[in-house]
Amino acid sequence: MFEGLMRRLAVRYGCLLGLLPLIVLGACSNADSAQPDQALPQVSILAPLHFPQQPSKEIVSEIERLTGVKLAITWVPEGVYSDKMNTALTTNSLGKVTFVKFTDYNLVKNAVRSDAFWEIGPYLADFPNLQQLDPAILSQTAVDGKIYGLYTERPSSRQGIIIRQDWLDQLQLGKPQTLDELYEVMKQFTYNDPDGNGKQDTIGLVDRNDLVYGVFKTLSSYFGAPNNWKLENGQFIPEFATREYMDTMNFMHKLYEEKIINRDFALTSKEVQRDKFIRGTAGIFIGSMTDVQRLSIEAQAINPQAELTLINRIKGPEGYRVWSIPNYNGLYLFSRKAIATEQELKEVLHFFDRSMDKDVANLMMYGIEGRHYKLENGKVILPEETSQLRVNEVNPLYSLMIADISNKNILEVAQKEQLTALADQLSRDNEQFVVDDPTLTLSSPTYDEKNVELSTIITDATYNYIIGNMDAAAFNAEVEKWKSSGGALIMQEYAHALAGAESSR
Repeated sequence: MFEGLMRRLAVRYGCLLGLLPLIVLGACSNADSAQPDQALPQVSILAPLHFPQQPSKEIVSEIERLTGVKLAITWVPEGVYSDKMNTALTTNSLGKVTFVKFTDYNLVKNAVRSDAFWEIGPYLADFPNLQQLDPAILSQTAVDGKIYGLYTERPSSRQGIIIRQDWLDQLQLGKPQTLDELYEVMKQFTYNDPDGNGKQDTIGLVDRNDLVYGVFKTLSSYFGAPNNWKLENGQFIPEFATREYMDTMNFMHKLYEEKIINRDFALTSKEVQRDKFIRGTAGIFIGSMTDVQRLSIEAQAINPQAELTLINRIKGPEGYRVWSIPNYNGLYLFSRKAIATEQELKEVLHFFDRSMDKDVANLMMYGIEGRHYKLENGKVILPEETSQLRVNEVNPLYSLMIADISNKNILEVAQKEQLTALADQLSRDNEQFVVDDPTLTLSSPTYDEKNVELSTIITDATYNYIIGNMDAAAFNAEVEKWKSSGGALIMQEYAHALAGAESSR
């Protein structure tokens, strides 16, 4: 594919040289003639960047050639993406297409209801790939029964533990299998010189200022906490009002007091968290297991002896549990202000439909054959030696891929990097004990309107409890404040929505 691309470029530039005199003459006779790429549909996209750099310009140019559009992609680092997206939304300065993380979707629903975005459901049947999107996932994304977004597909849970295998070996420890064993390993990593340098300069666990995608929510799953809400006798109880949530805070407070976790975790960005892990300051990183290959590459660039492995099963009081997300982790929404006409909307939807075809989808997923991957017997080989090249040039494009897990046009992988294959295997294993959010298909107008304001109460209280600025009584007072500020109404609205859903079955 790489050689073919080079041949096409050579032919294209050869033809341009041959046509140069005619182009010059034409320009003299018609100075107002449009340039060829100006006639192409323009697709402006705000998208999250999960990697250190933007994807290869060469690949993006090839995507443009194959899809017949001119792309203007604004890549925003994932750590600040929500802020940038919300700013663009509130200032009414969105481009044509905007990615919205599912954790931000409720915040955006009021804008959806205010007609800020196109309803795209009626158009999906016009496109061969988009018409095959999963109706169950589309229904998870619906607002008042209407479809507004194209979803990026994800497994139910990729959460787990990335751990330094070489440190376990150095201390003659096995992989932890229970919460008690996990604590003991963290403690040994902090106080027993796991890197063998004779200094006490390591910690067991590194965390960041994110109670969802950082350490806390995954740990709370292990302790048996519900996923956002607990449904009991037709009533909804918020997770932070449960004993299991308090148990998790107590565990985190213990780690904080014993200096097993970075003490600035409440202020630490994801980038700093990753840096502490790859540089060997910490031995455990809890989050998405699919980060392991990239973390391994970067850790070994600093210390060739660094060896990582994964754990997805930690047994807690209620056995194995891990929180899940919906089967989409975000949506691409289409601005009514930036997309003025139905024809323009169809041009943008055509780009996404075309991106699911075999040639474009595999280019976005694997890169250029011969440079980023090999093809044997119709299956993809992902060599370890080109792993960093894929991270740098290809992997950022994953953010643009629609419904990639169920897309039958994407080639099967016969051989992956070892850690990537393990992460995929354990993510599938998570499906056996995921904990779903019982409000996923329910609606609460008060939640949509006030959740950002209300969640700040609980986030601040959780951090203050963990670092010792608040006791249980003070934390419970904040829970009551949440209820009196609108939380109790949210609980009632979800109960009402559930009763209505059950009566209509």
